[in-house]
Amino acid sequence: MVPEIHYTKDHEYIRVEGEDGVVGISDYAQQQLGDVVFAEAPPIGKKLKKGDPAAVVESVKAASDVFAPASGEVVAVNSEVESTPGLINEDALGRGWLYRLKLADPSELSGLMDETAYAEYIKTLG
Repeated sequence: MVPEIHYTKDHEYIRVEGEDGVVGISDYAQQQLGDVVFAEAPPIGKKLKKGDPAAVVESVKAASDVFAPASGEVVAVNSEVESTPGLINEDALGRGWLYRLKLADPSELSGLMDETAYAEYIKTLG
């Protein structure tokens, strides 16, 4: 089964894996940021509500907050991205993930865009 990926209008993604969601920024977002030079994930155990600022990604152009696409508790962080932030540019949807969230309410995902809707949304941004 292909994992479900959902997107926010702020360009975060959450990939559902069982009861968890793997969170990062979309490929579009990393392209807009340019070379990512710093990434900071939230601490393990932090409880987030949907929309909370959760992580920070900085590029040579700008620093951006990464908002929680769903509510839950942080159960893992990608230490590889913190030591090698360029992974976000290389593989945003794969090895460039930021943190893993134990979903508090999976029904919150229904308000997010699927890949097709997100692709259409990006086209409207010009």
